Amino acid sequence: MEHHVVAFGDYMPHGMCLLWEPWLVTLWAGSDLLIALSYIAIPVALFMVLRKRTEVPQARLVFLFGAFILLCGITHLFMIVTLWVPIYPFVGWVKLATGMVSMATAMMLFRLVPDLIRLPAPAELEAANRQLQGEIAAHQETLASLDRQVRERTAELEAATSALAVQAREAVHRSSNLLAVVHTLAVQSARGAASIEAFLDPFLGRLRALADATRAIATEERAAAPLVKVVEAGLAVLTTTYGARVSASGPALQINPTAAQHISLALHELATNTLKYGLGACEAVRVSVTWSASGDLFVFAWREQPVGPLADQPQANEGFGTMLLTTIVPSTLGGTSEREVVDGELLYRLAVPLRALVEIPATAADPSLASRIIATNFCG
Repeated sequence: MEHHVVAFGDYMPHGMCLLWEPWLVTLWAGSDLLIALSYIAIPVALFMVLRKRTEVPQARLVFLFGAFILLCGITHLFMIVTLWVPIYPFVGWVKLATGMVSMATAMMLFRLVPDLIRLPAPAELEAANRQLQGEIAAHQETLASLDRQVRERTAELEAATSALAVQAREAVHRSSNLLAVVHTLAVQSARGAASIEAFLDPFLGRLRALADATRAIATEERAAAPLVKVVEAGLAVLTTTYGARVSASGPALQINPTAAQHISLALHELATNTLKYGLGACEAVRVSVTWSASGDLFVFAWREQPVGPLADQPQANEGFGTMLLTTIVPSTLGGTSEREVVDGELLYRLAVPLRALVEIPATAADPSLASRIIATNFCG
């Protein structure tokens, strides 16, 4: 039995069927050689893909296809040999193996037909890939926008926190300064006062002037106040009482807290004096308040015309109020002042550097400044 299975000596080579025609034998052998080489190369390529890409779907089907094609190539090699050596039993066994592998491949392929039909077309895959890339780009843009917003909000929060810290420090310094001024006003207003009433009236008036100036500053977003508001507050009593007999005019200026406080004090002293010796004493008296800014010089002027009948009496020109007008206010603002009667007109003129009024200092003023000025010039 074994002799019949593998023996081939009784067979004639296949070349005899071709009558050993050289061109026909060459054509037959050459064709089988080309087919065999191709059939061997194709499965080698498939096996290389399977080795590098372990995630290939249906890898077993690819392996069966490779085995089937490889066996077909071996069959064609054996067919070349049979042209000269009749090894037909070996060719039969190789064909049987090829047939079995072919059947297994065909069966698996038919089982996979529904799955293969459901596979998306390359165009669909490309469209889905483009859509996915668009969604990824949109998400990345959203993330970038959120990141920018977070950075912007963080920067705004840091800026707001810094601004609040600065404002808190400024409020503490300004409160200290205001308390120092109130303290020195109380002390100096009490000097020489014969009674509680003689102390309270001027002191409370000056305190109200400071409160009006502070209120004008507090209503602004910056640490400054419109000069027109400060003047309106200082003249409120006069304009309410005497109406058109009191006028005020000047350019719009934003002044710092120190300037607002001291101009308010000066206005209070001038208004108090005119109530006693000017507007309040004579129907003909008119009060004009003007201010101007030229170059680096600010000039504030108070004019009463004609001079009231009591304006030249000593009590109108002496005391702490006069010292405020002629020494304390100009010294604090770094300027000069004069108070005189010329040609029937009472003139108070305050001239200071413009920057002393409009510049907001980096740090609050020295709280003891007003105390030192008052103590130096009025205590003794």
